[in-house]
Amino acid sequence: MNLARLTQLAADTVAATQRKLPVEIRPLAQAVPVHYEATPHPSLLAEGFEPDILGLFTGSPYGTELAQDQPAPPEILLYLESLWDYAEGDPAAFREETRLTYLHELGHYLGWDENELAARGLD
Repeated sequence: MNLARLTQLAADTVAATQRKLPVEIRPLAQAVPVHYEATPHPSLLAEGFEPDILGLFTGSPYGTELAQDQPAPPEILLYLESLWDYAEGDPAAFREETRLTYLHELGHYLGWDENELAARGLD
């Protein structure tokens, strides 16, 4: 599947996921930009991230922006080729993994650590 189609599938999945979020979380989720990239940037790999990383949250978690001298704007990155490979080329599995990865990264924005994500089934 080509990158344009994967991007559209992922964007549609994220939008549908946001619509199903609890009403008190939905505006927070919609305020965080989601970027769809084919693969991780080489600088990210140089930092020690695995080449098959599925997604990443960067920036300041919600509510901590003012506690930092130079807060970075929050963003969620989804790596489409890794998600597609993880789904073994199955569009339904791709949508499900995109949904789970998005929710995992959104959880980081909300300030949840790995244990809290795991407790919510988002590990």
